Parts: sequence; structure tokens; C-alpha cells
Amino acid sequence: MSKYSQITKFLQYFLENEVNKTGLKNVVVGLSGGLDSAVVAVLAQEVFKDRLLCVKMPSHYSSQNSLDDAKELCQDFNLKFEISSIEPMLKAYEKINPNMDNLRKGNFSSRMRMATLFDISARQNALVLGTSNKSELMLGYGTLYGDLASALNPIGDLYKSEVYDLAKYLGVCKSIIAKPPSADLWEAQSDEADLGYTYAQLDAAMKLYVEDRLSKQEIIKSGVDSDMLEMIIDRIFRNHFKRKMPVIAKLTSRTINHDFNYPRDIRL
Repeated sequence: MSKYSQITKFLQYFLENEVNKTGLKNVVVGLSGGLDSAVVAVLAQEVFKDRLLCVKMPSHYSSQNSLDDAKELCQDFNLKFEISSIEPMLKAYEKINPNMDNLRKGNFSSRMRMATLFDISARQNALVLGTSNKSELMLGYGTLYGDLASALNPIGDLYKSEVYDLAKYLGVCKSIIAKPPSADLWEAQSDEADLGYTYAQLDAAMKLYVEDRLSKQEIIKSGVDSDMLEMIIDRIFRNHFKRKMPVIAKLTSRTINHDFNYPRDIRL
């Protein structure tokens, strides 16, 4: 059995098991036309069939390529979907805030999409599946309460370069795999341009630092660019708050997220 065959089976078991623990039966995922959401949708389709709803949430910044790729994916894998545009909400907010820079526009767009997705999940009595990969989570490259929000995340322990390999194994359309990664948060936005390096470069360094736990000196000696490594380490620690639930001030003997944590599947 190949590596990605094993990963696929495990992640599909994870999805089925964790959803069943909640007592719910349905799941929803935001489908952008990008790699990560495509992989999550295909994994979930095998498990949930018609109990999976994919939601396309375009705006006036969405590229036609992304819309076409999302459509092709739905056709290839017979994915049930609906379209819920955030364009009216985003345009209304931009009208009263005409001086928004790209970062604010991107964050607001991401949060409007997640607010829409969670509202649809309430209508569907469903859980929201996350689509952030490990590279994004470690670097804090995501919007708090936006694309980082979810009930379950099957790909959060896979680096972006590994998500590419999983997508190839799953048979995701080549147009999605081949295009430069972008969240389409503003016109011509590019993930790798924002970060300053390719995911292949970032992942290779992060694996040495996070998985192998090598020192900075050892990693640089292996040939990794020192400026990139400093950026990675700075982002990992500076954005740690994005990977945690809100910190609660401890006043009692049993405080949520300090020493009062029941597992999801506990039963009375």
C-alpha cells in the first residue's frame, strides 16, 4: 500500500469517526477552486456522499480560472454544491470603508466567507470542514476566524507540498494542481509572492525545524537560506495565537483550556 493510499484511508476514517462522535451526519466545505479545498472535498465525498455540501463563495476579486476549476472538480467527482456570493456584502463594506488596503480586504473577505459557511452549516445541521494545511498553520498564513476556522481539519498535519502529492493520488484535475496557489483575496494575489518563497523551499526548511527539531545552525549548515529560516521561525512564534483557542484568565480551580478539557467523544 502506497504512502498516500494509507494517508487517504486514515483521513477518511478520521472524518467519519469525528463527525459521528458529534451526533451530526452532514458536512460542508468552502470550495474555492484551489488545491486545499479540492483535496478536502474529494476526501469527504468518498465518506459522506450526498451528505457533503460544497459551497462556492465568489467575490468580484475571484479569478475566472478559480470559478472554472471549482466547476470542473464538481463535475469530475459529482460533488453537490451551491453558490453563495459574498460580493454584495464585500462591496457594501468597501463602500463605507473606501481606504481599505489589500490586507484588510483579504481578511474581511475571508471572514465573510466563513460566516456564510457557518450559517449554511446551521441550516444543514452540519459540521464545517477546514482546509488549512500545515505550512499555512505553522506560518500563521491565514485569517483568524476566517479560513482558519472549522470544526474538523483533515489536512492540517500535511505540508503544502504533501497536499500536492495527495491531490495527484486522488486524481484532482491537473488545472488545479498546476496553477500558482492563491486565495483570490484581491486581484492578482499570490500566496508565494506574499511569503517571499515557494512552498517547496518553505516546507523543506520547516520539516528540518519542526519535525527533525534541528537547531538554526544545523539547518543553515545544510544549505537553507538563513534569511528565510529567520522569517519562518519568527512567523511560527509570532502567530502562535492563531493556533490556539482564546486564552482564558484563570480564576478558579478548573478553567476551560487550562485544566478542564473533556474529550469530544466523552459520554455520560
